[in-house]
Amino acid sequence: MPPRVRRGATALALATALLTAAPLALAPHAAAAAAAQAAAPALRFTDIPGDGGVVLKGNVYEPNDGAAAHPLLVLPASWGLNDLEYLAQARAFAAAGYVVVSYTPRGFWGSGGEIEVAGPPDVADVSRVIDWALAHTSADPQHIGMAGISYGAGISLLGSAFDPRIKAVAALSGWADLADSLFGDETQHLQSAALLTVAGYLTGRPGDELQTTLTRFFGSDWADEPAIRAWAAQRSAATYTDRINANGAAVMLANAWGDSIFPPNQLTDFYQRLTGPKRLELRPGDHATAEATGLAGLPNDVWTDTRAWLDHYLRGADNGIDRSLPVHIRPQLQDGYEDYPSWQAVSTTTRRLGLGGRDWLGTGSLSAGSPTGWRTPIATGVDSGADGGIALLSNLAEQFLKIPPTISVPLLPRPVAAVWQSAPAGAVQRIRGSVRLHLSVTPSAEQGSLVAYLYDVDALGIGRLVAHAPYTFLGRTPGQAFAADVRMQETAYDVPAGHRLALVVDTVDPLYITHNPARSTLALGSPEQDPSWLSVPLR
Repeated sequence: MPPRVRRGATALALATALLTAAPLALAPHAAAAAAAQAAAPALRFTDIPGDGGVVLKGNVYEPNDGAAAHPLLVLPASWGLNDLEYLAQARAFAAAGYVVVSYTPRGFWGSGGEIEVAGPPDVADVSRVIDWALAHTSADPQHIGMAGISYGAGISLLGSAFDPRIKAVAALSGWADLADSLFGDETQHLQSAALLTVAGYLTGRPGDELQTTLTRFFGSDWADEPAIRAWAAQRSAATYTDRINANGAAVMLANAWGDSIFPPNQLTDFYQRLTGPKRLELRPGDHATAEATGLAGLPNDVWTDTRAWLDHYLRGADNGIDRSLPVHIRPQLQDGYEDYPSWQAVSTTTRRLGLGGRDWLGTGSLSAGSPTGWRTPIATGVDSGADGGIALLSNLAEQFLKIPPTISVPLLPRPVAAVWQSAPAGAVQRIRGSVRLHLSVTPSAEQGSLVAYLYDVDALGIGRLVAHAPYTFLGRTPGQAFAADVRMQETAYDVPAGHRLALVVDTVDPLYITHNPARSTLALGSPEQDPSWLSVPLR
């Protein structure tokens, strides 16, 4: 019996020891968890006084690390969205030591005022938000940056022109030239402008000036064009490039090749005029689709590079982004990246192809010569089936599924579409940059529109869209030829060996408002004194 008592006592003592030791063993882990929770960035919602007393709804993520000062990052929300847009990214930046202030621009959601479309009141609001952050947070006045998507990107760029306290900007899917974005080559971008208009009325309060501008824009009254362009220029960072350069902000621009709201041409032009630290990134996709997954806190190349850019120029991090080649692109339908020292270095040569007359199948030739003396008439006002796709959706499919807008080139109706094809290429053609078309046009009316498309065509005649652009002419003499110079949107696209290039010209595209009078025609040709040609930038 005694041995059994001793064994029972030993078991009881062991159990008691274990129960006593368990809380002691768990205590350090609980303490660590509590400490981590205490050190987590703190989020609060606030009202921020904007210019003229307008109240801006915002939120603040602030580090809870006890430091006296932190770099400040200001995030204006996108068009139609509010200050909740960036919560995941704001928390990540705050965890890295930033004070992050996100706000809803005036005129949208709960913020006061009316929609000013990045006008002077919006630019003044940027400075008021910075003032508020310096007074109410641990923000460091010597290390201030801005970032944003779309509308937030445009406001950030404009802010860097008018507030020299801003040392770095990351503009994602933004604009530099608003007029060129909305009606380049005199052609209104119908779908993108309509989407912005609907979103503005659903989520905000358009002011009288915006409503008047929209009426002028959709009404196609050319007498109003100077007023629209002046309105747009006031809201374009390209207008203030000299101020941005003088202030010296480090500017990162990131857009998509297929951005149907802010196409890349206006951005590459702006990038080349910047003289301070700068970076340009272009990827497949459409408006804001390349960076969208990052808003959910998922891994995202655009936000990774944005973080590196701001870390270097606001926190002094030696992460190498300042030494890497500044032009960073991912070609269409590909997964890998290419890097270049400048935008001019993206292409190394140009191939000029002359446009020849139609053969018995109704297809002209694209060749190294300069065929002249031919004329190809096309009727206007009928969609041939060649088009740039659907805003946001088509280029989104290309980004994730690698399916660009596609047509059957042999089946295009020749009465309403002019088609030229090259011979099959013996090697891969690496198109890099903006394809240009110089085309003789003889209209039957004073005004009209055409749309030019470049396709990659396989052996079955299936064409995948490489690039395109609309073109509208005004005040021309009917029956008199003129030269139309069309600059297609920037691209990076590899045409496989054995494939052809096809140029298609028609007069209707659902993306745009075209201006061909009823029953008008366009005669396309190549006069001897000024041959028509297609210029393809290659690498």
